[in-house]
Amino acid sequence: MQRSIVFAFFMLFAAQAAAQLRDVGLVHLVSGEVRFTPVNSASAPVKPFMRVREGDRFNLALGAQLRVVFFEGARQERWFGPSSFRAARAQGEAISGAATEITRLPAGAPQRIARIPELMQNAKLGGIRVRGAAPPPADKPAETLAEARTNYEAMKRALPPDDIAPELYYYAALEEHAKYGEMRAVVAEMQRKQPESADVKALAEWVNKKIGG
Repeated sequence: MQRSIVFAFFMLFAAQAAAQLRDVGLVHLVSGEVRFTPVNSASAPVKPFMRVREGDRFNLALGAQLRVVFFEGARQERWFGPSSFRAARAQGEAISGAATEITRLPAGAPQRIARIPELMQNAKLGGIRVRGAAPPPADKPAETLAEARTNYEAMKRALPPDDIAPELYYYAALEEHAKYGEMRAVVAEMQRKQPESADVKALAEWVNKKIGG
């Protein structure tokens, strides 16, 4: 009886600890064999556009590649295998190896990139907004889009030519203000960079439906 009570308290504590862990980043490129192990959970393959939680451990096999945007740190990290790291609140903490590329992002970029899983789910469900999703920021459209455009161009200059983080950021900014015509050009650039991505294809199809293309 006493062992059952102790076990119950342990499970309750573990559940509460897991619930306190928060989303700290987003994977937007995975290539090769990459697995992650959440806190108090089993290992699983990493998927593109997967949310990263504090405490997640990532293991990259030889030749694998991973790009992660960390929201609080406003930074993007690129890892190559063999390597492993643990996701902290603002960056990856190396266990073996090290991030081969670290890029600082504009202050507002991570918050918009954080909306990408919601927007992809929205596209796949045909426009049904995900329950519990955060509403877009209520800034003035002209000022917000002008700033977003400037940030988009700066990100394109700072990041590698095959990186879609700038397009993900600008896509989210345009979606907030229903600029579907401009979104078509942005998502077309995503498809050029990642032609095999089913997620990017879903975004493109949704935009085309919105503008009747």
